[in-house]
Amino acid sequence: MEDKFDRRPWGSYTVLDEGTDYKVKRLEVLPQKRLSYQRHGKRSEHWFIVRGTAKVTLNGVEMLVESGESVDIPVGTAHRVENPLSGETLVFIETQTGSYFGEDDIERIEDDFGRTD
Repeated sequence: MEDKFDRRPWGSYTVLDEGTDYKVKRLEVLPQKRLSYQRHGKRSEHWFIVRGTAKVTLNGVEMLVESGESVDIPVGTAHRVENPLSGETLVFIETQTGSYFGEDDIERIEDDFGRTD
C-alpha cells in the first residue's frame, strides 16, 4: 500500500482502505484551492462531501455539491474539485473502483501548480 498520508499544494489526502479493485481516500482541500482538471482511464470515483461546499466540474459543467451530498465520476470523465470558500477546509471521501489506482493513471488537462502532462 502506498503511504497513507500525502500533503499536496491544494491540501492533503489519507488512504483509509484499499483492495485489488477499490481504494478509499479522505481528502482535505484548503480554502480557495483546487485539484487538477483531470481524467482517469482505469477507474471511476465517487465523492461524498463531509464538510464544506465543493465546486465540482464534470466535462466542463460546474455544480455545487454540499455537505451530505455526493457525485459520481465515470471512467474517462474530465473532472475537478475546488473549495470555493475562504474560511473552511473542504473534506470529502473518495471511493475509487476499477482495475488500477496508480498516480500514473492521471491525465492532467489543466493544473494550477504546473503539473500538466
